Amino acid sequence: MRLGLKLILAFLIIGLIGVAFVALFASRATESVFGSFIFDQYRDALIDQLADYYDTHENWVGIDEAFPFPVGNPFARKRGFDRPSGPILLTNNEGNVLIPGHGFMHGEMIPHHTLENAIPIQVDGEVVGWLIATPEGFGRNPAETLFLSNINRMLVFGAIGALVVSLLLGIFLARTLTRPIREITTATRAVADGDLEQKVSVRSRDELGELATSFNLMSAKLAQSINLRRQMTADIAHELRTPISVILGHTEAMHDGILPPSEETFDIIRDEALRLERMVDDLRTLSRADAGELILTCRPTPVQDLVDQAIKAYRPQARKKDIQLLVEASPDLPDLNIDPDRIAQVLSNLLSNALRYTPQDGEITLSTKQTVGEVEIRVRDSGPGIDPEDLPNIFDRFYRTDKSRQRESGGSGLGLAIAKSIVEGHGGRIWAESESGDGTTIVIALPIEPH
Repeated sequence: MRLGLKLILAFLIIGLIGVAFVALFASRATESVFGSFIFDQYRDALIDQLADYYDTHENWVGIDEAFPFPVGNPFARKRGFDRPSGPILLTNNEGNVLIPGHGFMHGEMIPHHTLENAIPIQVDGEVVGWLIATPEGFGRNPAETLFLSNINRMLVFGAIGALVVSLLLGIFLARTLTRPIREITTATRAVADGDLEQKVSVRSRDELGELATSFNLMSAKLAQSINLRRQMTADIAHELRTPISVILGHTEAMHDGILPPSEETFDIIRDEALRLERMVDDLRTLSRADAGELILTCRPTPVQDLVDQAIKAYRPQARKKDIQLLVEASPDLPDLNIDPDRIAQVLSNLLSNALRYTPQDGEITLSTKQTVGEVEIRVRDSGPGIDPEDLPNIFDRFYRTDKSRQRESGGSGLGLAIAKSIVEGHGGRIWAESESGDGTTIVIALPIEPH
């Protein structure tokens, strides 16, 4: 059974139960209130007739034969009120039963406490008798019965009308509620068939609206992921093709005798092979990070030791380019529970990038400081900086600010992506701060508490 039909049946059943209870309650309440109203009127008329009888005869003699009165008496339609089980009980002022009822016989003296619920019958301000009358056994005339029948008929018609409205409203609400679900189902099937540009309309701010928003976000993220994967495949092919082309070109030239097998030629082939090896290792590191299989051997490590080692490793390259390597260390930094080899790899990637983009006679500063719950390592260069539109993407794989992708403008484009994976694997954060023409700062924030 479809969801829409289930909702319609649910609305209909709820409406049926609600209308039935309301109609039954209204019918019973109307009958009770109307009966009490009519009975009160007839009871007051009966009291007046009894008072008139006593006033005319100056006693109660013959009241049992004269009752029930033929005109205006609510009990005139039923006989047998001379029995003890009748709904009318009339006594004189002393409590002797004149008209039996309520379990008392004619001439019987009723208890005093029973008269506490009786209605006094007064003539000229003097109590001449007591009346006890209850609605039990009270009949209705045809006009009253017809009135109640009309009321019940109107309630039935109202209940039927309410059910029809409930059904129509249920159909409308069911279609309204299931429409977003149908749209999402259709869009999901289209996505499963490969159409990733599917969007559904967000028609409300309730749970269905949140579901539609989540679907649109999922669809956009999925399309972005597919596009990134395609772009990464193209980038890998592009990056691998360059060293392979160089190696094949040189080996074919030597094979054809065009290029002599010299030491310089072998060095070129070796450098390109090493470049291929590094690229494959980087891709392997990234794939393991994506799969959550990046192994980190963490132990308490002084951060300043890692900084000093990185400076020593790159100082010779910096001197060749007349670049100053500066260190700004904060004292008393706490040891961090990190993998020193992986963090050293991150610092190596950052210093390599900084040396690549820092001009001659520039400077690179490696600084450390403690913040709230973290230790920050900053690598700041005096290079040309990064354009604002490129800054959010520099940690993407194979992304380079030089769209021509020349080797002289940078490496494979994997260094920052690897750095980000390693830092986040430690539970830390990494980001870039830069303005075009004013250098670039890469910030690493590692947690002090063990991750």
